[in-house]
Amino acid sequence: MLQPRFTMLPFAAFVDCLRLAADEGDASRPIRCRWRFLSADGQPVQASNGATIGPCDTYRDSPPENFDYIVVCGGLLDDRPAADARTVEYLREAAARRVPLIGLCTGPFALIQAGLMKGRRCCVSWYHHGDLTQRYPDVVPVADRLFVVDGDRITCSGGMAAADLAAWIVERHIGRAWAQKSLHIMQIDSARRGNAAQPQPASFDRVTDNRIRRAIRLIEQHLNDPPSTSALANMLDISRRQLERGFMQELGMSPSTFSRDLRLRYGLWLLRHTSRSITEISAECGFADNAHFTRQFRRLFECSPSQIERGTDIHETPYDGELAALFAERGR
Repeated sequence: MLQPRFTMLPFAAFVDCLRLAADEGDASRPIRCRWRFLSADGQPVQASNGATIGPCDTYRDSPPENFDYIVVCGGLLDDRPAADARTVEYLREAAARRVPLIGLCTGPFALIQAGLMKGRRCCVSWYHHGDLTQRYPDVVPVADRLFVVDGDRITCSGGMAAADLAAWIVERHIGRAWAQKSLHIMQIDSARRGNAAQPQPASFDRVTDNRIRRAIRLIEQHLNDPPSTSALANMLDISRRQLERGFMQELGMSPSTFSRDLRLRYGLWLLRHTSRSITEISAECGFADNAHFTRQFRRLFECSPSQIERGTDIHETPYDGELAALFAERGR
């Protein structure tokens, strides 16, 4: 299901993985896998990069029960709804007939709009984490992994993770050899599992432990409401001791220290780049009161927040450059 201005990379990665698994060599005959492109009116659909995909089948001529999966390729986000009324109706009909639904990139927004993600985990790209929480505050996004399988709802962060998801589906139904064949032709060594951490432009690329990378993502995504070490360990399905040991091995500090210092660096960024008050920034960074924020800020940066407000300059702290993109996206 191609939504207006759908993102091309996840669409192409997903479909090409199916195409290459469908036949011997690169003949592209849809033998083991078949697919069809749908749009509400059957007209070609333009992607966000200007390319057009068509012809398409209409929803009316493509009953949901004809398919093993229905995949929503989401479009660019703006003030309009993620899906039109016909798309919402079709998705609800598919859900009623128990057809598994997949949301690629911003595709999960359409599933949420249709009321089909209640009580389900919803994977979204770190880039759209803020968009999702702003539009749908009742939905808890999963933005620390590539894709999430929650029963007959499958959501994917987008980009090349769509190839990993398609390979998982191919392996599930026709075998690992076919999935590997597709990926190798696509110049991908092997499929990443759904719980692999999402790559992000900011912070700590030297961390090699996938569990710690995911923990970092979770901390980054909850700067104003930091999870406790025990809660973080529960989210990752590991023990608190394993989590603390991993942080010490990878970063030389505890999870709580990492979380506190990251939130203070976010506070520094907000002081430098926004007009928010110290009280507002203290709350945004997850500190209970100004005094606690100021005390910890002075410990790390050797000056007070009010001095930064008055223009006091300090040396770049570790990772300031790496974290700038994260803070800019969150602070906008």
